[in-house]
Amino acid sequence: MKKILYPVLALLCSCGGPQKKQAAEEPVAEAEMLVSEPEYFELRTYYCYPGKLEDLLSRFEDHTMALFEKHGMVNMAYWVPLENSENKLVYLMGYPDRASRDRSWAAFAEDPEWKGVWEASRANGPIVDSVTQHFMTYTDYSPRMAAADASPRIFSLRTYYTFPGKLEGLNARFRDHTMEIFTRNGMTNIGYFLMDPEDPGHENILKYLITFPDTAARTASWKSFGDDPAWKAAYENSIRDGRLVDSITADLLVPTRFSPIK
Repeated sequence: MKKILYPVLALLCSCGGPQKKQAAEEPVAEAEMLVSEPEYFELRTYYCYPGKLEDLLSRFEDHTMALFEKHGMVNMAYWVPLENSENKLVYLMGYPDRASRDRSWAAFAEDPEWKGVWEASRANGPIVDSVTQHFMTYTDYSPRMAAADASPRIFSLRTYYTFPGKLEGLNARFRDHTMEIFTRNGMTNIGYFLMDPEDPGHENILKYLITFPDTAARTASWKSFGDDPAWKAAYENSIRDGRLVDSITADLLVPTRFSPIK
């Protein structure tokens, strides 16, 4: 069910002093630099009114992202679904912790510049119908997300709902087996997340992001993964005391033109 929120947005600040220059013989590509090093995340989904998605994208690109940064938030990634019948924007923000997140959003909401941008963007009618949000932290085995332009590629945002008491078993399977088998079968591990304890059902949810070059590669990778003897053995061993996963949802996403992670 969509959770309707008041129309306020947020962003982050990539702070720090001047960057050290790299030695000439060891250049570092901009795409390989860390976005930041947040440890707390907010996954937000905006559902737009028909015909308003491009207005929302322009507002983020031209104004909101910079205002987010002004107030200490980290823009991690922005996506739209590969098939976007619901006019959605999905994005991921980073913060040091929950308290920092709440302070940043409060300051953002009161920023006169944001209020002016928001009013101007609605001159031809409201843009966002509703918003959902989830708060997350890295698992102990997750890669750290970094700014990268590896496009073209598609992202798969997957949510696993475990049976009661089975989340740690699922984490162990990913930590010890699945991630490596994913890599061997052409998938790229991007990030793995647990829900904030305040999120309903947090004790039975794992979310993660993987990427593929395109939909054909995705199909081929999942087939080879399913046929991989190492996966079959890991799966069978993990469910000796009962199945771990009750249900799965998956969204195929493509990065927006302004997403720090592409």
